[in-house]
Amino acid sequence: MPDAAARASLRKYRTTKDVSAKYFISASGLGVVLALALIFIFLFIELVPIFAPAKIEKNTVYVVPGGPEEHTLLLDMDRYQEVGVRYRGNGEVFFFEMATGRPMEKVVLPIPEGVEIRSFGQGEPRSNLVVLGLSDGTAILVRHEFELDWTDNIRTVVPKLTFPFGNDPVPVDPMHRPLRHIAVQRAAAGTAVATVTDDNRVLLVQLATRTSFLTGETVVTTTEHDLGSAPGKVVDVLISSNMINLFLADAHGKLHYYDLRQPSQAGPTHSLEVVPDASVSITTVDFLLGTVSLIVGRSDGTLSQYFLVRDERNENFITHVRDFDRHAAPITTLATEYTRKGFAAADAAGVVGLHYPTSQRTLLLKPVADSPIRTLAFSPTNAALLALDETQNLHLLDVDNPHPEYSFSALWQKVWYEGRSAPDYVWQSSSASDEFESKFSQMPLTLGTLKASFYAMLIAMPLAVLGAIYAAYFMSPKLRAVVKPSIEVMEALPTVILGFLAGLWLAPFVESNLPAVFSIVVFMPLMMLLTAFLWSMLPHRVRLLVPDGWEAALLIPMLLVFGWACVTLSPHIEIWFFDGSARQWLTEVGITYDQRNALVVGLAMGFAVIPTIFSIAEDAIFNVPKHLTQGSLALGATPWQTVTRVVLLTASPGIFSAVMIGFGRAVGETMIVLMATGNSPVMNFNIFEGMRTLSANIAVELPETAVGSTHYRILFLAALVLFVLTFIVNTVAEIVRQRLRKKYSSL
Repeated sequence: MPDAAARASLRKYRTTKDVSAKYFISASGLGVVLALALIFIFLFIELVPIFAPAKIEKNTVYVVPGGPEEHTLLLDMDRYQEVGVRYRGNGEVFFFEMATGRPMEKVVLPIPEGVEIRSFGQGEPRSNLVVLGLSDGTAILVRHEFELDWTDNIRTVVPKLTFPFGNDPVPVDPMHRPLRHIAVQRAAAGTAVATVTDDNRVLLVQLATRTSFLTGETVVTTTEHDLGSAPGKVVDVLISSNMINLFLADAHGKLHYYDLRQPSQAGPTHSLEVVPDASVSITTVDFLLGTVSLIVGRSDGTLSQYFLVRDERNENFITHVRDFDRHAAPITTLATEYTRKGFAAADAAGVVGLHYPTSQRTLLLKPVADSPIRTLAFSPTNAALLALDETQNLHLLDVDNPHPEYSFSALWQKVWYEGRSAPDYVWQSSSASDEFESKFSQMPLTLGTLKASFYAMLIAMPLAVLGAIYAAYFMSPKLRAVVKPSIEVMEALPTVILGFLAGLWLAPFVESNLPAVFSIVVFMPLMMLLTAFLWSMLPHRVRLLVPDGWEAALLIPMLLVFGWACVTLSPHIEIWFFDGSARQWLTEVGITYDQRNALVVGLAMGFAVIPTIFSIAEDAIFNVPKHLTQGSLALGATPWQTVTRVVLLTASPGIFSAVMIGFGRAVGETMIVLMATGNSPVMNFNIFEGMRTLSANIAVELPETAVGSTHYRILFLAALVLFVLTFIVNTVAEIVRQRLRKKYSSL
């Protein structure tokens, strides 16, 4: 027996170990909590900028360059906000320094003597194309350009004017009537000019240039189309950049649409009244980026968006889409952003408002002048605004508006996007077109995550839980020692391999053998019950030949034979019941079938989730105190009654935890979903269609997105949604587990 000193030393050693273990375990637990908190803090830090409000700050104010004598037709600037341009009503063009307003160069447009500028139009802002309608029925087309000179490695912006159709005015109206309103657009197919004459005739002129191979001379060819009289007194005319849609706004508050796909037969196709009553009039109309949507400003300070929507007859009609916050004074002018669908509106009180249609937000209303603002222009980077007020003061404004696309409605509610017939949930973050309207709805991704998890759990949960019940309670110890580790080893399979097999082998197999797959799913449980019933009908001496706990092994040959029979008969079943193709039959009855779909994901991801649920549930069932089961059996209960009324109730906390952990595993799965679905963000629970999940979307798009962009930060929002979703699942699981444990701990 140890002496007193040895016992004291042993107690001291044991106390040291106990204290060390206490602090180590506590520190580990706190470390887990701290890690979760740091994840949340990091996600929150990345999301904070998206909530920042838009700002407009005054940079400088000076008298408009070139003098206030003539009214201003157009203002514009280069992308570096160093050089600006002003078109005046007398045909003079001034280039000036943005910082000081000092004139740099004056260019006089080649307007014939005795001819006046009667109208003015601008093409899509990025084209820098301007058209001036003259009083003799001709027009001048001009482009202002800003070239860069890098002499001595110093950037210098060099402005210049070019005349894409020559210095001479282009004939527009053969009758030489004054052009009261005019619009222009240029595309790869050519250039189109739409105009309304003084007597309210609508004309369309298509321009093209041809360069002589021999002389190098450029010849301008024109094709005129008379579209008839306008339906009302026109106050503005606009033509889309694809040159097939023409819009007229009249003095009675109506928009008129012309389909120009066949110009010789074009006429008013549809009209829509866009003012509430006769006391309100249209004050300004302009296109958003892409020339699909129209923004209408009115004399009562209201702003609305309209675009064309196709009806069931495949015909376009003008549709009111949304309204924006009202200004306190009449809208005087609009300016559209160069790279996004946003716009600025100015009113007669000198207030400038920033608006964004997709998020349906009025981001800011900022007073910038003491008199009405007459002309407004964005910089090509959307970082500055030029605002000319009625007193001929030019205001240079700095704009800070990095994330206008974000709003709760844009992320979680239906949004009516351009080109769609109705509001919808859509995720489409990028496109090859610069005119693309980003769509950031989180609903398809969240629904896709739940859809993939649901079908995975639909397959995994019954197999794993029922398998755990049999392995823990009915299976022989020798067989259990083989089965349980084998199933747990399945969890070590890389999910990228499972996704690879699901995408390249399982998806084509399921498509080619749909009847077999559903026959196996539906009839195999029935075959197992039938086999068990026939086994119970055998003589007792025959059943004794199989040791207790090994009965399930007898199902293996039956399952293999039945599966082989289903696959072999699948083509014949398709011929007998589905006219040779189950997929085509589904399509004909209105069910879309994609090769990589939720069924394939459910099978593959269910295979990945089964080991997690099985292992935890089996341990919970196996560790039910033996005195409970023995007492139940001693009181005359059958083994099945003991399982259902004693064992499962006692093990229910562990089984529930297993299911919820498996569900959390399915929610966060990435590679299987990424490789085994079409990765299409659709809004349905169709088992024969794919989906896009939050985790797969982050994996696909985050490496390609620009750091700090709205897209980048919304992907972090998706990560936060995924984090919160799994956090909620785990929290609910723990609460239910504790309640179940408390409820059945007295058994």
